[in-house]
This record gives sequence, structure tokens and C-alpha cells, in this order.
Amino acid sequence: MNAIEIKGLNKRYPGFWLEDIDLTLPQGSIMGLVGENGAGKSTLIKLIMDAIPRDSGTVSVLGVDNQSARFTAVKEDIGIVLDEAYFPEALTAKRLGRVMSYTYRHWDQARYEGYLQSLSLPAGKEFKDFSRGMKMKLAIAVALSHAPRLLLLDEATSGLDPMVRDEILDIFNDFTRDDTHSILLSSHIVSDLEKICDYIAFIHHGKLYFCDEKDRLIEEYALVKLSPQDFEALPAAAVKGVKKGGYGVEALVHKPQVNAAFATEHTTLEDIILFMARGDRE
Repeated sequence: MNAIEIKGLNKRYPGFWLEDIDLTLPQGSIMGLVGENGAGKSTLIKLIMDAIPRDSGTVSVLGVDNQSARFTAVKEDIGIVLDEAYFPEALTAKRLGRVMSYTYRHWDQARYEGYLQSLSLPAGKEFKDFSRGMKMKLAIAVALSHAPRLLLLDEATSGLDPMVRDEILDIFNDFTRDDTHSILLSSHIVSDLEKICDYIAFIHHGKLYFCDEKDRLIEEYALVKLSPQDFEALPAAAVKGVKKGGYGVEALVHKPQVNAAFATEHTTLEDIILFMARGDRE
């Protein structure tokens, strides 16, 4: 079973269109969702949860159509962390745990208290006095403490320092050691995605440019640095993005379409995304 299956998904707003999205997250995997601000990442996550109506297409989550009556029960199996944490300001982390125990059928108080300790969150401090990083860590602790099978994380590591981000990424990796667990992780921090994700989906201006295995992307794409004359000899279909300067041309190419005579350089996930977003702009 796939954790998420999206086919032909469309959502139109004035001045913006999330267009013909096809995306599959295999069960037991971590998928990174990347794109610039306004690309449609948060809109996609809202559509997955049926928080906003879609114009067309289908969305299946944990094997259930998200517009069916059965989806209400499935929501119990989904942990969500948005780009802001929304808890009552007067609640302490300890009291929040009690509230959540009445909210979720499978709430695990011992696990929650373990996350509070491991993430260095003060149990007696009110939420309004938490820093942004502490608020995000608390939201992650809540999301992981009601036995979810799927995590939807929208900029969940935003505002966290590198050491804490590494700790959180380790927790996410541990979560998916159970092959019934899956994660969709939206982030601007491409290095985090490259570190832990099995799949990468890149959304740009409302369109899905690719959704593929991370290792395959890094293997199949490369950089070339050429003179303007040599660049003209490259097959146009192989060129996925170009940066031109006073000393020549740097381009992202699809290696299977490039003659072995061209010297290619290893690329990173960040290079792939930046060059594809740039396209053929100089």
C-alpha cells in the first residue's frame, strides 16, 4: 500500500494554479517536498488533509479516499506539524499532554514525556513563553505521541539550530524503521532533505517538476562547464538549466542524453533544484 497517492490534482486560486499533480509516497519511505515560497507546498498538504476543497483529481491517504466518510478515522493515524505551532498560550507542555490524551484514542503519555525530556522542553513552562524553536519541537513531540502511521511536516525543522535539526532528523529516521510508517516533509533546508529522504518532489510555480528517488536524481543529473561554442553542441533536450557568465556556461544536464565526450561533474540535490528553477535564464 502507498501512504499517499495523488492523481490529476488541481486547485485554482486567483493568480495561482496548483496544476495536474501526480505524486506517490510509498509506505515506509520519507519524501521531501521542496519549492520556493508560494510554490504550492502548503496548499498541497492542506489538500492531502482535505482542509481545503480540490477542483479536480483524487487523493488517497493510507489507502482511503480523503473525501470519503472513512477519512475521519484515518486522521487519527496522521501526525501533522505545520510551519507554526498552534496551542493555547496559557497551557504548559505538561498540561498539553493531558489535553491531548482526551483528543487522541492512542495517546501515549509516557512517549510524550520522553520526547519532552529528549528535546529539552520544560514541562512547566507556558507555551506563550516558548521560543519558535521550542514551539516547533513541542509540535513534533505531540505529532509523534499518538501512534501515527504518517507524518505530514510543513517546515517542521524551521527555526531550529543545526544540532537540534540533526536530532529531529534522527527521530524521523527512527520513525520510518517501522515499514508501515511514512513521512512527507516540506522544507527549504535542502541539505536536510538530501540527508534523510528516499524520494524528492519539486514543485515550482504550482507545477510538479519531478517526483523521483533521491539517489536516482543525483546519479542521473550532472553539471557541465563549457565555452559558449561547446555549449551549443549539447543536445537541447538534455539541458535542464543554464547559468551564463563572462567566463562560459554552466548547465545542469540529464546524463543519459549527453555524449560521454562531455566532461561532467557530480551535482547535489540543491544544484538540481536551483538549476531547474532557473531554467534557461541567464
